[in-house]
Amino acid sequence: MSALTSRLVARPGRFPWHPRLPVPLTLVRALTLLLTLVALANTLWHGLDERGTALSFGILITVGELTRWSGAEERESAPLGAAAALSYALLGEQAGRPTHHGVLQVVAVVAAAALLGCVPHVARGRGPTVDHLTRRVLTVAFAAVCFQPLYNQGRLLEWGGPAYALLLVALLVLTALCDAVLAAALAHARTRWPFGPLLWDELRATLGIGSAVCATGAVMSLAVAVVGLWALPVFSLPLLLTQLSFRRYAAVRVTYRQTIASLARATEIAGYTPAGHARRVAALSRAVGRELGLSEPDLTVLEYAALMHDIGQLSLVDPVPAGATSALAADEQRRIALLGGAVVRQTGVDAEVAVVVERQADPYREQPVTARIVRAVNAYEELAREAGPGGTLTALEKLRLATARDYQPEVVESLARVLLRGGLTLPQAG
Repeated sequence: MSALTSRLVARPGRFPWHPRLPVPLTLVRALTLLLTLVALANTLWHGLDERGTALSFGILITVGELTRWSGAEERESAPLGAAAALSYALLGEQAGRPTHHGVLQVVAVVAAAALLGCVPHVARGRGPTVDHLTRRVLTVAFAAVCFQPLYNQGRLLEWGGPAYALLLVALLVLTALCDAVLAAALAHARTRWPFGPLLWDELRATLGIGSAVCATGAVMSLAVAVVGLWALPVFSLPLLLTQLSFRRYAAVRVTYRQTIASLARATEIAGYTPAGHARRVAALSRAVGRELGLSEPDLTVLEYAALMHDIGQLSLVDPVPAGATSALAADEQRRIALLGGAVVRQTGVDAEVAVVVERQADPYREQPVTARIVRAVNAYEELAREAGPGGTLTALEKLRLATARDYQPEVVESLARVLLRGGLTLPQAG
């Protein structure tokens, strides 16, 4: 199995790990570390303003980070911690009394609480903790810079009632956009995947639990300003229930994917395809889809179709040698593809997945892009396995020679780039 494919199979849905961090990612992390150290040093030197308030928000942020779940597909896996941090950054009053904490204290409290809450996750080796903390610190710093100086200078005193609430909501929306851009930029620097689709996925995810985080952050800030710190546990409960619902939803999606993967293994158990073939094609197809800029919903359809692309072979009386359907006649490939699509439709899987399975034997100009990717990746995996050690370049060359009709040139070149980053090693069974 190639280095890239091994990582993708082992960590589905996550970004591939690179041994050498890109320079922009290193600079962002260094900036975050420097900002955190300056904030902590300044807070230790001058002491905490409103210690009770800082301690209360710090405890809530820590609890939010402790309840963060790992492996979830949602972009914000610690919504309570995010809402509490944003609320503290936009806090102007506490029980009718003006607060005096500044930007550096906000950063210090949030960073210290988030670090404390991440300790159990680090001990268990779960979750992208460094990037999670980077986003948390920079996002909160952005919100605090937008609000705290203006409030401390008295420029927001004339804003009252609905106008003040709308101002907080506007700042939270702006902060959410900043967080989405930052998350997409970090992912782009780490993976070199197209920035536009990554940003679109982040913005789409923000409409989900991100909207609940922004709403809770605004309500917490306004409530603490009126009734004091007693508002924190009261308004934390709805977000905790929302987080639980999202967690169950993520678990359902994981179970759904595992069910599809189990169905896809039917061809391996029956001896029609080599062991691990469907998983390797799905992992590599998803990477190629990312390289081409597909959105998250399209990537999900692509992954499911790649897992089930060979299920039509169950209709064959005599198995194809090594399950290599790319070497069959066009009519036979189309028959197997249509039978596979019919099976997929009967399983209750999304109809888009069945369409991709049915269309993978058509000329590529008539296929949706997801079917083009599955067809090219499947052919590469079969050709490379047949060629033996060192057959990766041979397989790519054969795909390039067949781009006149069978494979889209852009898909083949994207596959080559993905394999180049993975070391151009040969996929193996298992």
